[in-house]
Formats: sequence, C-alpha cells, structure tokens
Amino acid sequence: MTARRSPTGRSARLAAGVFVCALAAGCASFFPQTVALRDARPADLPQRAEIAGTPFFPQEDYQCGPAALATLLVHSGAKVTPAQLVPEVYLPERQGSLQVEMLAAARRHGRVSYVLAPQLEDLLRELASGNPVIVLQNQGLGPFEKWHYAVAFGYDLEAGELVLRSATTERQVLPFPVHEYVWKKSGYWAMVALPPDRIAATAAEARWLAALASLERTGDPRIARTGYETFLKRWPENVGGAIGLANAHYALGELAQAEGVLRDAARREPGSVVVLNNLAQTLSDLGRNDEALALIERAVAAGGPFAPAARETRDLILSRKSSPGRSGQK
Repeated sequence: MTARRSPTGRSARLAAGVFVCALAAGCASFFPQTVALRDARPADLPQRAEIAGTPFFPQEDYQCGPAALATLLVHSGAKVTPAQLVPEVYLPERQGSLQVEMLAAARRHGRVSYVLAPQLEDLLRELASGNPVIVLQNQGLGPFEKWHYAVAFGYDLEAGELVLRSATTERQVLPFPVHEYVWKKSGYWAMVALPPDRIAATAAEARWLAALASLERTGDPRIARTGYETFLKRWPENVGGAIGLANAHYALGELAQAEGVLRDAARREPGSVVVLNNLAQTLSDLGRNDEALALIERAVAAGGPFAPAARETRDLILSRKSSPGRSGQK
C-alpha cells in the first residue's frame, strides 16, 4: 500500500500523548483491544519480547510492501531483497501493494503465508514466539487515507508499547492505543510468513490447512510435503492434512508412502470419497487394479459432489484391467 514517512519528532510525541490521555480519560471505546489487554493480561504471555536480528530495509517511496515482506522472508531464511519483490507485489497504478499480492508472493518464496485473527493478543503471541508480523495501518486522518505496511517485532506489556520496523525508522515505538487506532482501519489485518516446517503460534487448524493448500498450489511438492508432515504432527487426526500429504507423496512419485498415508486416513474416515478415490488411483498406478476397483466402487456408491471424479477413476481402472500393459507405476 502507499508508503509515507513514519511519525517522528514533536508530532509523534504529541500524537502519542493525545491517545494516552484519551484512554486515561475514559474514551476507551476507541481502543477496545488495548483496554481488554490492559484489564485482563493473559498469564502465559511474557511481559515483553523483542525479536533479535529482525532485518531492516528502509523503504523506497510507496514501496513499504516489498520492504515489509522482505523483512519477514529474510528473517525466515529466504534469500531475497525488497527490489526483487517489487515486480511481485508493487502495483504502480495504485502506488502500493494489495494484501492478496503480499500473501501470494510469500508462497512463491516457499513460505506459508497466514493471516492472523484480528486480535492484538494474537499479534503479541506471535512476537513472543519469535515470529515478526506485518501489520496494515491507515495513518491518514478523516477521509484522507494513507495505507502503510509496518513490521512488528517486539512489545512491552508493562509500558503498553509495540515495537516496529516502519518506513525509514528502524525502531519505532508506538503506544498500544496509537497502534490500535491506525491498525483497526484495516480490520486489524496482520500476516506472518513461515517456513513449511513451522506453524504459527496462533494458528487455527482449519485455517492453517487452507494456508498449506494455497502453498501446495505454487507447485513445489517437496515444500508441500514438509508442510503437511509438520501439520500432522500438530493435528494427527486431520484427514484433510493426510490427503494433502498423500498428494505431495504422489506428485513426487512416492506411491508407497502415499498408499500408507491414505490407508491410515481410510481407517479414520472410511466413508471419505476423496480418500477412497485417491487410494484407488494410487493402487492402480502400482498395478494393483483389483484392489483399486473394490475401493473405487465404494467411492462411486457413496455419491456426493466427488462422485463424478470417482466415476472417472473407475473408468481408468477398468480400462487398465482390460489392457494390462497400461497399468503400473508411472
């Protein structure tokens, strides 16, 4: 989004003072998350955290998106520069970067991009776990919008402050009310970008699985395999995760591993048409068409939205049975 210089000097001190005074004076309805955190601090949340070694890339004009995303990617171990990200996320006609482009670019660099729940506490939990967070701010006043991406990398609960890399300021300290005011206009939008062998501290099972599915669509099955393996260590009973892992094995030609994962999934959810279909396909590719046919008949009989795909798989298996030379591992 559009970049601007971060508040500095006298104007920033006055702004902070105004918000703090408003909070103390009872105007807390403007800062509900700050007030909630102040009134009920989670006992398991550290009092302060700051992620050492967080990269700093002073942004070029209007290019806070590439600078912020490079901060997360480099921290995660990727080798990339803001300049390399410009053609991926920067839209000249908008003089900024859209959230969807930020998420997609992180995936293209082999990272799981994940939008946090719109909660200040979740933001702080990610920081306490060592994960820098991109936050989308609107620093404008009234009808004048000035959208800006900054990277949070620390906080102090006692002082009520968030620490950010922002524009050309390497260590910007914002009181929580100031941060919430400029953050809430984006719907409290925030994202992390993590290697596939890690899971965000605040990840929700279904939403992390969806993030992995988006990463899988970038086309690198090795990265997808790692992501799904990590997912299943956290949520071992998730059949969707097992299907994803089996698909990654299949794409890598690891058919025996795909079979094993799918058989485990079938034991947990024997009526899943997707599991039965994929297991039948895998067995057929291994040349075991009689086993495959028995499974695919169950899938077809179950009906539902995936029945057409199951019928296609059955037709393939039947054609292979009638022409044995066409079956076997590819």
